Amino acid sequence: MNGEVYGALGQPGVGLFMAIVIGALAGWLAEQFTSANMGLFANIAMGILGGLLGNYLAAKLHIPVYGFWRNLLSATVGAVIIITIYRAIRGRGMSY
Repeated sequence: MNGEVYGALGQPGVGLFMAIVIGALAGWLAEQFTSANMGLFANIAMGILGGLLGNYLAAKLHIPVYGFWRNLLSATVGAVIIITIYRAIRGRGMSY
C-alpha cells in the first residue's frame, strides 16, 4: 500500500453517506437506461456495486476517477454493465 487512506468506492473523499447517495443516483440512472424495474434498495445496491466495478475498470484503463460527477458516471456505467450481465444470465423474460 502507498499509505493513502481511501474512502468508500475506493476513492479519497467519498465517505459512506456519499457512496450511498451516488449509488442511489447511479442505480436509478442505470435503471432508466436499461428499462429495468427495480426498487430503491436494488438501485442503491446496483449503484454501489456498479461504482466498485466502474472504478475498477477505470483504474485498469488508467482513467482518473475523482469527484462527484466522475464517480457518478463510473458507477452508472458499472451498474448498466451489471444489469446487462444479470439479464443475459437470467434471460430476457425477467422484468428486473
